[in-house]
Amino acid sequence: MSKDQNAGGTDVNGAELTQFVERYEHLDAEKKDITDQQKEVMAEAKGRGYDPKILKSIVAERKRDKSDLEEEEAIKEAYKRAMGME
Repeated sequence: MSKDQNAGGTDVNGAELTQFVERYEHLDAEKKDITDQQKEVMAEAKGRGYDPKILKSIVAERKRDKSDLEEEEAIKEAYKRAMGME
């Protein structure tokens, strides 16, 4: 078996495969950097008296479709009324 074939006999381009792996590794490193930056932003906000949990909740809400969010809120309110929470 040549070095450019895997155990199943399929041809493998080593240079191309290396490029894919290296690109993925680079993106993984970027993702870690972004995560670290997000943590820094939340730490700064917390230092200024804001609640990071609430800020993350707001970020999540802003990503969602408005009609889906409104529907969820309506259902939540109905459940709360049914449970005597309102």
